[in-house]
Amino acid sequence: MQAERPWLKSWPRYLAKEAEVPEEPLYSVISKPAAAWGSSTCLRYQGRTLTYSEVDKLSSRFAAALEGLGLHKGERVAIFSPNTPQFVIAFFGILKAGGVVVPCSPRYKERELELQLRDSGSTIVVAANDVVRGNDLFEALEKCRSRLPLRHVITASVTDYLPGVKRRLAGLAKVKDKGRENALRFVDLVGASQPSTSLAEVRPKEDLAVIQYTGGTTGTSKGAMLTHYNLLAAAAMGAMSLPLARTDVSLAVLPLFHIFGMTACMNAPLLSGGSVVLLPRFDVEDVMRTIQREKVTCFCGVPTMYVAVINHPKVASFDLGTVRVSFSGGAPLPVAVRKKFNDLTGGNLVEGYGLTESAAVGSTNPFKEGLPKDGSIGIPFPSTDVRLVDIDDPNKVVEVGEVGELELKGPQVMKGYWQKEVESGLALRDGWLLTGDIAKMDQDGYLYIVDRKKDMISVGGLKVYPREVEEVLYESPLVKEASVLGVADAYMGESVKAFVVLKPGVAEAGAEESLGSLCKEKLASYKVPRHYAFVPELPKTLVGKVFRRKLREEATSR
Repeated sequence: MQAERPWLKSWPRYLAKEAEVPEEPLYSVISKPAAAWGSSTCLRYQGRTLTYSEVDKLSSRFAAALEGLGLHKGERVAIFSPNTPQFVIAFFGILKAGGVVVPCSPRYKERELELQLRDSGSTIVVAANDVVRGNDLFEALEKCRSRLPLRHVITASVTDYLPGVKRRLAGLAKVKDKGRENALRFVDLVGASQPSTSLAEVRPKEDLAVIQYTGGTTGTSKGAMLTHYNLLAAAAMGAMSLPLARTDVSLAVLPLFHIFGMTACMNAPLLSGGSVVLLPRFDVEDVMRTIQREKVTCFCGVPTMYVAVINHPKVASFDLGTVRVSFSGGAPLPVAVRKKFNDLTGGNLVEGYGLTESAAVGSTNPFKEGLPKDGSIGIPFPSTDVRLVDIDDPNKVVEVGEVGELELKGPQVMKGYWQKEVESGLALRDGWLLTGDIAKMDQDGYLYIVDRKKDMISVGGLKVYPREVEEVLYESPLVKEASVLGVADAYMGESVKAFVVLKPGVAEAGAEESLGSLCKEKLASYKVPRHYAFVPELPKTLVGKVFRRKLREEATSR
């Protein structure tokens, strides 16, 4: 199958089969446009605009500030923030200083944040000094700071780059200045520094740009090591496939800490020289209002976002006709949703596939020629090869039409997992990435996901690892055994369901409320179980492991 590459006969005429990826640092997506058309708008944020020249200079100033703080090449710097100009400035500033970016979800609580910072060995954190969806980011960091090897904490606020008196954002509450004596302010550091003139020497194919955390079949957190070249290749593939141009306005409402948002909503649009509209969170009315006001042409998202738009009672009162292209990933896109969204915009919403280990780039339905195939994740991106291998014997390639485990290969595929040599060896074989997803390919080369080999749960495109939730449930004195899996959810795609065996003598009355409170305290909101089933025992295999397949069957029948 690999030699035949049946998708080539479906290849759109507008799209080159290979991506031209210069061997340059990732920050070139900012510096090159700044040199060529520096006065063009780079970022739009709540009425404020920043040009390419401004973002380039600000990121160089931040690079100089980091160098002044003693940052050495290869050190990890975490960003703990929603979508703001500081995220973008810090991201490219860290790279210019030779650092490695470690993105952290602003929905993380103390426990989750500590695990990621500890594993990555981050020495500096850029943290939003705000409450995001009820989560005080600085407070979460302060609770675990003394247990971590952090040298510096740099605070930034979502309001720092707002124009005039517009100091509040919908859905985000500003934390009052508490006198962060033990932290540095982002705006002060940038303001007091001159742009760095000696950027760190980068070997694009070798040096890491980002450690992006994901999870595996066991739920153990793993950091995918993505080089400058990996991410530049992914950006180039995405930009040429849409295709994007300098005239495009891309909406960045997908979180930039997530690899999908980082590639589709930041790196690819900036590589194209277009402008990016930053929204710190998804609010459907705010999204529609922003599309109308900013004349957004590209809207990448997860299916739940498009569902929210088409079902909103006021959708007809907004002009969404400027949206030319939209790309959906993270979860299956219902056919009816795609068609209705396209009717609203007059544009083209298609479904694709990617994963953290491939910088979010794997396959896509063509945007310009031919019709997307319903239920398909499309054909491979440029410069990307795919094959399906036998589930039990990965050395055996299966034929077209047969089900197998999806493997992909290309310049966007990660270098490996951070400090996990064994796991890296299991995931990568001669440059091929075993995705853990079961798929099939039709005669035209279009791919279809059949099932997940992994046990991950996808809640609105955000990944939840059962083991992490189970560990929190086991902290309760009420719980004897617990197992978590995903169940179908009409809106979120999947939601978390917990099967719990209570300890002898513990009554079910009040148990759900108690466990819910514990999970809300320890976990990001999307990881909290929405459903509970109290059972006398969990089904087990002969070796004593929880029999998840049988549990899933029971969940379906309930």
